[in-house]
Amino acid sequence: MHRVALFVFDECQLLDASGPWQVFATANELLPAPAYQLILVAEHEGPVTTNSGMVLHATAALGAITAADTLLIAGGSGVHRLSEQVIERLATLAAATARVGSICTGAFALARTGRLDGYDVTTHWRHASTLARQFPALRVRENALYLEQNNTFTSAGITAGIDLTLSLIERDHGTMLACRVARELVVFLHRPGDQAQFSEGLNAQLRSQGRLRRLIDRILSTPESDWRPAVLADELCVTPRHLTRLFKQATGTSPGEFVIRARLDAARRLLIDPALSMSGIATRCGLGGAEQLRRHFTRHFGVSPSVYRARFGARTPYSHALSPREGVE
Repeated sequence: MHRVALFVFDECQLLDASGPWQVFATANELLPAPAYQLILVAEHEGPVTTNSGMVLHATAALGAITAADTLLIAGGSGVHRLSEQVIERLATLAAATARVGSICTGAFALARTGRLDGYDVTTHWRHASTLARQFPALRVRENALYLEQNNTFTSAGITAGIDLTLSLIERDHGTMLACRVARELVVFLHRPGDQAQFSEGLNAQLRSQGRLRRLIDRILSTPESDWRPAVLADELCVTPRHLTRLFKQATGTSPGEFVIRARLDAARRLLIDPALSMSGIATRCGLGGAEQLRRHFTRHFGVSPSVYRARFGARTPYSHALSPREGVE
């Protein structure tokens, strides 16, 4: 039985705790016999009030846990108020634990233990600069979903903790179980750890409004449609020159390049399914053929589609073919 200790505290983020916990619990349900013993740990056994007001019940006090196989530390505003005594106890437990990780701003607590010194780490994008400033011994990569060095993990905000936990399930029991857990929870399996916290599409949505925002939403939801610049200009009832100006203001690139990037983002998500051919993916994403997919993908991501699939794709076939609209960032 693999012991998982999940550390929480007053004003922790509820989903930082419940997301990873549910991934492990669902894995237990899908396995022939439960493989994970889940222990909710806090400074003291008993109620812990999250920053949403919902109360969790810690089943073990931090000082009573002497070892675990996996230790995860939740994030939340209360992480900055943890006492030195709590950090010392966390450091002791981390030293006796083979696999240690943090969810979101839980990285601040893990950094105080010294476990992250010299490592590449991540946290929620909004807190990355603060983490780097407070802990100069860390190399903070603010745009990664999760990172690992020497069995030490850090992850970005909230749902990235689910991505991280799915990767742990995959390490322990293989891709097929991780796929089944993701399907059961209706989440995207699984975003690579070094994937950006924000997709280009979301960034474009944040910077656009009105009719342009609605058009960008349509491009992202149906990238395979006919989105030639002339069609886009007609949709907005503007001249091609003004269309280019609007897109560069909102996306930093031309309309044609934005459409290509939207199609490549959709292709990247489909590549994890080994049942889909390169030509089939290219067709579904509006990229023409396999050679066009390879050329654009390599230029944009720096690796070929086949290399990307070998690195991040499911290594065992599964039946659920993801659509481009799944896996919201």
